[in-house]
Amino acid sequence: MNGRSWINGVEQATIAVSDRGLQYGDGVFETLAVFDGHCPWFSAHFQRLAAGCERLAIPLPDKQLLFNEIERAAEGQHKAVIKIVVTSGQAGRGYRRPAKPQPNRIVMLYDWPTYPHAYWQEGVTLYHCQTQLTCNPALAGIKHLNRLEQVLARNEWHSTEYAEGLMCDGQGNVIEGTMSNIFVVQGNTLFTPDLAACGVKGVMRQWVLNTAEELDLEVQQTVLSVNDIKQADAVMLTNSLIGMWPVKAFELNRYQPGPVYQTLLKYLLNTYPLVNIQITA
Repeated sequence: MNGRSWINGVEQATIAVSDRGLQYGDGVFETLAVFDGHCPWFSAHFQRLAAGCERLAIPLPDKQLLFNEIERAAEGQHKAVIKIVVTSGQAGRGYRRPAKPQPNRIVMLYDWPTYPHAYWQEGVTLYHCQTQLTCNPALAGIKHLNRLEQVLARNEWHSTEYAEGLMCDGQGNVIEGTMSNIFVVQGNTLFTPDLAACGVKGVMRQWVLNTAEELDLEVQQTVLSVNDIKQADAVMLTNSLIGMWPVKAFELNRYQPGPVYQTLLKYLLNTYPLVNIQITA
């Protein structure tokens, strides 16, 4: 099953070399979880896809058309991953797009990643990446196709000791993981980096922000330093495929998952069956 793909609704695995997504990274993408043949958070992903297309001035695919293609790809899958890519289409040489770009719409189906249950129950070890994220408010928040900073950062470590890496901007401010957003817990307050200048505003990050408010947990989007991570009571990582992982170690610092994480994860797993584990909260 791994690697099936549809381009503009047709199952195929090749795209023209003149596509601007390949040439310049001119496009956006989303990664969705599939459970029992459906993508439960399609609307949230489509909302961010729409924001990305608007920011990059790429015509947005029809929502119902894309939904139908995703449902077709997900049919019969108990647990899988779907990636959506929208590029600005084919063009000749040069950065300027055609006056009327014809976007390419790609839907890809992948196997569900296998992670140890201990990642949710005990936590993961976080690597401190040296690769820095560039600040550019014009691209902040969206999932554009230019991921070279994350590629460089992820290739800084090869040991299985680390499940994720922490990334900062040029000023040393904590922004995110290579594939995740980050939350710091102090008491009953959640802190997460302000992503106005760089970073991806993850769908799971937004779920935590919304759910924390429902649960009367204080949450702040602010500037965080590496020292804030080191002094935290607890640290959490989020994305749409892992849901939430607690951090158990960062450099010389050790953490416990803590009650805030346990409460949020239990709340999440009631409707989003990422993993079959027992939650004590």
